[in-house]
Amino acid sequence: MKITVPSILEKKQRKEKITMLTCYDYSTALILDRAGIDMMLVGDSAGVVFSGYENTLPVSVDEILYHTRAVSRGRKNALVVADMPFLSYQVSVEEAVKNCGLMLKAGAEAVKLEGGVEICDLVNKLFLSGIPVMGHIGLTPQSVNVLGGYKVQGKTEETRKKLIESARALESAGAFSVVLECVPEELSKEITEIIDIPTIGIGAGRFTDGQVLVINDILGLFEGFRPKFVKRYIDLAPVIEKAVKDYIDEVKEGKFPAEENIFK
Repeated sequence: MKITVPSILEKKQRKEKITMLTCYDYSTALILDRAGIDMMLVGDSAGVVFSGYENTLPVSVDEILYHTRAVSRGRKNALVVADMPFLSYQVSVEEAVKNCGLMLKAGAEAVKLEGGVEICDLVNKLFLSGIPVMGHIGLTPQSVNVLGGYKVQGKTEETRKKLIESARALESAGAFSVVLECVPEELSKEITEIIDIPTIGIGAGRFTDGQVLVINDILGLFEGFRPKFVKRYIDLAPVIEKAVKDYIDEVKEGKFPAEENIFK
């Protein structure tokens, strides 16, 4: 069944957990869709796990558009959400609406923006323009230099209140869901109970309405670092390495191509 923005909202009302993974290419999109994932996030995390950048800041609008087109061709039922990269929505409202609109033209059905209260006027403008928005608060990787690194957010009373305020403001502005990243479990539970739109956790504990992880992390394809909140469901890197080594050996030994691989 095709997943839509309204059906994501309905899942919260039914207390049905929501599943989300990042996705950057057509082949992976086909697999995730067949498996029944609810949402695919064309994340700016592609900058790190796909392009090899040190962080997400160098990712461009064109790069996200490229990945969004590929993913949208491979999905049949899942909702595709495009991450808006750094400086694609902070410069002006006009530029933000244009860039977000380009993501929908590329095949996304929603966009994700980092930030809370400070971006709510923009979120409302996008909502009124017919562009569904997923918020993202807590640890916001695009603000890593301001935050002083990748740290758990909302541990003090002041930051706790700010996150609750941001979640409420995003809902009021028209966001259909909000990602909570690296937030203490008790706080994410409180936010989930306060707002009527779904919360999607990543390092936010067990009580959010859904979960999102980076596909490369759960498959064991990225070996740069491994956050505490990640669960590796399979370790594919050594499996792929062995397959490549077997290919190299067979080519060098003349075993490949074999009889069944030859045209006559």
